[in-house]
Amino acid sequence: MAEANFFEVWGKESPETMQAFFDFAGKLEKYGGLDAKTFQLVYIGIQATRGAVASVAAHTAFAKKAGATREEIRGTILTSLMAVGINGVSDCLVAAMQAYDNAPA
Repeated sequence: MAEANFFEVWGKESPETMQAFFDFAGKLEKYGGLDAKTFQLVYIGIQATRGAVASVAAHTAFAKKAGATREEIRGTILTSLMAVGINGVSDCLVAAMQAYDNAPA
């Protein structure tokens, strides 16, 4: 049996709060002043500083769909090294490059 992930549990246990969160995130993306590609690249950089591998991989696919190149994804993650060093970022680079290569164009 596959292990449930956070979003599956959250959606089951509190669908209203999950929807409110995604509505808020959508408003930030739409009205935050950044185009979709830049928004995703900034988010990936922030998440990489946190070592949030799954989030980086997921948002890499969104960034690619928004027009980001493999080099832009890589550069975003490597730039985050200047803020936090190697811990966490190293795992995110591997996940992002794999996610980019596997995401549809």
